[in-house]
Amino acid sequence: MQSPKVDPHSEAFLDSLMRKQLRLSITCAAAFLVVVLGLPLANYLFPNLMAKRIFGFTLTWFILGIGFFPGVWSISWFFIKRSIALEEEEVREVEKEQGTK
Repeated sequence: MQSPKVDPHSEAFLDSLMRKQLRLSITCAAAFLVVVLGLPLANYLFPNLMAKRIFGFTLTWFILGIGFFPGVWSISWFFIKRSIALEEEEVREVEKEQGTK
């Protein structure tokens, strides 16, 4: 007996995809919070270290100017790549269950 066809627009398919994307979103949001809150916490917890000069700037300004945007871009890049991979994985699973390729 053949298994029933899985519709990529069915509730089960969309629910599974949305759960996986929610986990991904929470992970990326947590990473973003670490980036956003990390610098103020470092300033509070390690004021002497953060006041050190690097290339004429305090470490705080150096991290903010050089490290913040690449960090946020990295989180965004990871989210987009992983989200696309999740969608493609779900489509491959449906195609496999339907016997088409």
